[in-house]
Amino acid sequence: MWSDGLRERLRADDPSALCVAFSGGPDSTVLLHALAHTPEARERGLRALHVDHGLHADSAAWAEHCATLCNTLDVPLTTVRVQVDDSRGEGIEAAARRARHAAFVEHLRDGEWLALAHHRDDQIETVLLKLLRGAGPEGLGGMRALRPFARGFLWRPLLETSRETLRKYLIENELSYLDDPANRDPHFARNVLRSEILPRITRHWPHAQASILHTAQLCRAAADYIDGDVLAALASLRREGGTLDAAGWRKLPDALRAPVLDAWLHARGLDHPPDASRAELERQATCAARDSVPILAWANTEIRIWDGRLHAMPPLAMLPEGWQSSWDGAPLELPGDCGTLSLETNPPQVDGVYFDRPLRVRLRRGGERIKPAGDPHTRELRDLFQQARIPPWLRVRCPLIYDSDKLIAVADLWIGERGKTIFDACGARPRWARPACFSCRLG
Repeated sequence: MWSDGLRERLRADDPSALCVAFSGGPDSTVLLHALAHTPEARERGLRALHVDHGLHADSAAWAEHCATLCNTLDVPLTTVRVQVDDSRGEGIEAAARRARHAAFVEHLRDGEWLALAHHRDDQIETVLLKLLRGAGPEGLGGMRALRPFARGFLWRPLLETSRETLRKYLIENELSYLDDPANRDPHFARNVLRSEILPRITRHWPHAQASILHTAQLCRAAADYIDGDVLAALASLRREGGTLDAAGWRKLPDALRAPVLDAWLHARGLDHPPDASRAELERQATCAARDSVPILAWANTEIRIWDGRLHAMPPLAMLPEGWQSSWDGAPLELPGDCGTLSLETNPPQVDGVYFDRPLRVRLRRGGERIKPAGDPHTRELRDLFQQARIPPWLRVRCPLIYDSDKLIAVADLWIGERGKTIFDACGARPRWARPACFSCRLG
């Protein structure tokens, strides 16, 4: 019996705690029911997590169905309602998956294993979809049975079990389940593959599914072998602020270049590039002029090539034209991914520090000059920024501090004599908190 294998896996892998991602569909219903009847799962505090995407008129009724079944099985259930944001243009299916995974990350406990009901047929479909999207060994290796995730692990104990076997279990145990009409929607590539393409392939090549799975195993072995070289290459190419050496990355062997880039982006919570963007990035990393700042963008990711390095970040917000604000010393939220400006004292003062009269803060407009305290010369900001190797996208977001019409400080980078007098009088210094997304460090 396939479900007996769950007990063996639990004994061998010995997770500290266990949670089932429970959609209420046939596959997760089988997994939850089987684990609920496995003492080893009960001993590990078996619980369930249902994500309500709110995309269907019956989603509330689906959540109620899940609650009823969990109550019948005496399994604690957590239901999470999420907002699916499709503004990135990635498609509703991908947006729902991203929202669902964010909920998993938030609700998974320390060391807990999240059991997913992906099975053998899902694995076959995944490998074929990856092939059609031009994936390499990592993608063609399919889903891993176990991998680190959030504060615990993702566990897929059914990857060697067929859909047909799971359906038989449903019938034998007279289990009710939800039928999501999205699983039959021909607009989704996986549904077309499942209902049209795979049946035709199997008719012509009866052993196709076994062959696909065998290929996935070979690719997984190759990808796992390459991983060691990827981590070593990534470590050698990392530069200050989480940037990546552009020339060194471009010179990597073909087998390492893509996975190193993907691993670097993944660590920063950013999306992998499509093939066309990857090819253009390679070209730009090779031939971009030294004084240019090429930008390549896709989904939620932007990569800039500057100062011989790759800088990755989410898309930056547009800056409001002519923005300025008065500043009394209280923390000031700056617009458009510009961070926060505040005053820093040593030792810190609980009640905060305020100026006798407000100063004025604005962003660059061009042609600004300052005479830094202790410097015999007045300097153009352009020259100061260049000499300090400050990235161009930070220069335009750097808060400039004025007393009347006099530029007295450039964030916490340069302070003029008048600025020094003002800040010394209140025993403080300006502190510019850069947005966390910026892959650089200053000062």
